[in-house]
Amino acid sequence: MFNDISFAYPWILYLLILLPALFYYFWRKRDRLTPNITFTSIQIFSDVPKSLREKLIHLPAILRVIAIALLIIALARPQTFSSGENIYTEGIDIAMVLDISGSMLAEDFKPNRLEAAKKVIDDFIKGRTNDKIGLVIFSGESFTQCPLTIDYSVLRNLLKEIYSGMIQDGTAIGNAIANGVNRLKDSKSKSKVLILLTDGVNNAGEIDPVTAAQIAQQFGIRIYTVGVGTMGEAPYPFQTPFGKRYQMVPVEIDESLLKQISNITGGKYFRATNNRKLIEIYEEIDRLEKTRVEITSYRHAKELYFNWAFAGFLILLLEFGLSRTYLKKLP
Repeated sequence: MFNDISFAYPWILYLLILLPALFYYFWRKRDRLTPNITFTSIQIFSDVPKSLREKLIHLPAILRVIAIALLIIALARPQTFSSGENIYTEGIDIAMVLDISGSMLAEDFKPNRLEAAKKVIDDFIKGRTNDKIGLVIFSGESFTQCPLTIDYSVLRNLLKEIYSGMIQDGTAIGNAIANGVNRLKDSKSKSKVLILLTDGVNNAGEIDPVTAAQIAQQFGIRIYTVGVGTMGEAPYPFQTPFGKRYQMVPVEIDESLLKQISNITGGKYFRATNNRKLIEIYEEIDRLEKTRVEITSYRHAKELYFNWAFAGFLILLLEFGLSRTYLKKLP
């Protein structure tokens, strides 16, 4: 009965030890107040059945002891506790900016750079819980594939639909950053992040990448840049009348520009030369930008003494009524 109950004043419960002596006192007191008649023999009464009143003669004493026991428990202040944690999350708004230019089909990553990047981004999205994430793609131009959302299933489906050739070829890094900034600039989140992945050199678009980075810095947006591509040359597939042929093409990544973009905004530049390194980079970014969680423990007490006190007084009232009416002592 008391498994889930604790007491504010448990020492008061020691008074329950006195209840047997108290019951004996009430029982003896009742006997002393009951008139006695002396008979030479009570054999003549042996066949006379006891009335209900006679059988219940000690009921008031029993009720009084039970009532006192309940009042003692009430005085000890029984309580139950509910506990738990209030979790406050400060979500991060993240714009994933992905290069889908033709060079992303190079196969120094398996199966190619674009598919490897999509797989890593998908895993990154699955690892988030309270953050709004948007998806911007670019090559010669840039557009928003998915605005900021916490509907990760929709976001992941739109990520799967991306393919090289969706838009004019080229590498418009400045436009891509500007598009990502446009998605994040009105965010109320305290932490705004843009993750830019590219394998090339800025050669298209109307906006200078450094200028776009400076605008991002003004809006408090931190940019992580990721350059993808092996060192030296990479195999690139070409379609010919005789089927797919591979040609080794130079890997050209403007690392100095990507580092400058990150430095302006307080971010960091990473270079991925294979699938494993790309995975590790996004894992590191994930650790750097994990959602801040504040956990406040609480423990609420619920007082139960009223129920015990009410039951005790109710039984006392019943005992008083029986003692003054049906079980009234003889004068």
